[in-house]
Amino acid sequence: MTDAPVPPDGDARRDSDDAARHNAKMAKKKAARDKIMATKTGEKGLVIVHTGKGKGKSSAAFGMIFRCIAHGMPCAVVQFIKGGMSTGERDLILSRFADECAFHTMGEGFTWETQDRSRDTEMAQAAWAKAKDLIRDPSNRMVLLDEINIALRYDYLDVAEVVAFLRDEKPAMTHVVLTGRNAKDDLIALADLVTEMELVKHPFRSGIKAQQGVEF
Repeated sequence: MTDAPVPPDGDARRDSDDAARHNAKMAKKKAARDKIMATKTGEKGLVIVHTGKGKGKSSAAFGMIFRCIAHGMPCAVVQFIKGGMSTGERDLILSRFADECAFHTMGEGFTWETQDRSRDTEMAQAAWAKAKDLIRDPSNRMVLLDEINIALRYDYLDVAEVVAFLRDEKPAMTHVVLTGRNAKDDLIALADLVTEMELVKHPFRSGIKAQQGVEF
């Protein structure tokens, strides 16, 4: 004679019911998600803007550059404001991935360091000329224009010219990423993807200086 099965207690039944409801909910969500994803079949080269007062604009952009490198996709970087100081991403690309990613540091430092508007404008114009050459080259799948928004903010470059170039001359499958605070409204209107980094807390306000591996 075998023992009769012991019926589950109340807690076990509730757990079983909760699991069943969760599974049904997730199955419904997956079906809806799959239906949406089935309609997303297009591809195009994106204009991507990272702006806002929060930290991480260039860091996120370099993350995409390293993705391109990992996928064997040729790419390029033009730095508009930052000078030739050593940074982790710059040193890594130049030392190990120079064949995959052209890297051009065209600025001479932040505006409060140079204190020379005429020279800043000249350097920004040279950086934009280099950027246009790199964007026109269809072999470059992504071009990062680091801190170009700063050059646009101070009118070192004409935003109308930049917008017109990206709209009319950018190859169809080339991604262009533009970083820096205070992105111009015309650029935001043109862009396919815009992310505004919001500042909540920053260690600088507590007397902590920029540190390797975090800021550079």
